[in-house]
Amino acid sequence: MVEPERTIEFRVVWMDDNLQYHVNRGYRVQYNAALGPYKGGLRFASNVNLSIIKFLGFEQTFKDALTCLPIGGAKGGSDFSPIGRSDGEVMRFCQAFMTEFHRHIGQDIDCPAGDVGVGGREVGYLYGQYRRIVGAAEFGAMSGKAVCTGGSILRPEATGFGAVYYLREVLKHDGKGIEGLRVAMSGYGNVGWGIMKKIDELGGKVTYFAGPDGYIHDPDGVCGEEKLNFILEMRAKDPMHCKPYADKFGVDFVEGQKCWGVKDVDVYMPAATQNDVNMEWAKKIAESGVPYYIEVGNMPTTNDALAFLMEQKHLTVAPSKAVNACGVSVSELEMAQNAQRIYWTAEEVDAKMEAIMKNIYDASVEAAERYGLGYNLVAGANIAGFQKVADAMMAQGIF
Repeated sequence: MVEPERTIEFRVVWMDDNLQYHVNRGYRVQYNAALGPYKGGLRFASNVNLSIIKFLGFEQTFKDALTCLPIGGAKGGSDFSPIGRSDGEVMRFCQAFMTEFHRHIGQDIDCPAGDVGVGGREVGYLYGQYRRIVGAAEFGAMSGKAVCTGGSILRPEATGFGAVYYLREVLKHDGKGIEGLRVAMSGYGNVGWGIMKKIDELGGKVTYFAGPDGYIHDPDGVCGEEKLNFILEMRAKDPMHCKPYADKFGVDFVEGQKCWGVKDVDVYMPAATQNDVNMEWAKKIAESGVPYYIEVGNMPTTNDALAFLMEQKHLTVAPSKAVNACGVSVSELEMAQNAQRIYWTAEEVDAKMEAIMKNIYDASVEAAERYGLGYNLVAGANIAGFQKVADAMMAQGIF
């Protein structure tokens, strides 16, 4: 199980607006397909390498298993960054990437989606090139598409919405609710924006959020259409700076720092990138006395920091493989809609998201209790995901 079924590495040659050629490296680690076609995002960022893709693919396998949907685990991407590139350059890179990549995917083989650096624009360019090459409208070969080309309603918000639904189950365990809840988080991409939107809808508020340049403190919360829409505008113009939010709404901005350790919140939700919270920040989180640490980004906590936080008796820790599984769930729901040639309404998709996240929470709690581990959401998610994959592998004959 720890060895990928297939590791693919290839070069991507593309031309910039000045007619200069560039060579980047593309990756796809198809980790495990015992439960169904490989499923996992593509990440375009300058720090992408095979090591990162492998550990994300390993985690993806068990995350996908937790959804109880028929999908295996994979991850991919390239060391190309779309930041600062024109639309034409991004399109030419995506087309060059897919020219090689298309032979490794398909609706019954591997259905990639977006991730860091791969949003609706990039997925559109990638799928468009795939369709040209294969000569068929094989919608199920990629997910995260625009609704007009077979995408699912609510896909951009799905990971953030699902994280809030999972949080709601955790709070219910302690007899609490989301109304009046105060949240500190990192990230304001699709995931972070989804969290802000759903928390606002359910009566809570995100009062802190961090970006690469520092963090924002908005005591009134990121709520209402004006603020939520400005987040979209801000990240579209310059995803590396969140200070414009502070300038626009007259709130505090702390440069070069993260908001881990602030005390006037109820929940921490790291929703940016991997290894965002190291041991130094974990100690500040523990000292703050905040009772909930809910991972949302892909493995946002270093291993030593996660182990340390789990030792804190006052702190409930929930793992990313469970909390952020709604994104890939809606990607699979998109595949299901594509297979049936239909669209579900936003209400239908939202209801399915709520049910999936409740099932993931319940399965994690049950698995931990079954092995005498008490209320341990991290161990429970690991056990439940592993058991499902292992059972499928053995049922098919160990291979």
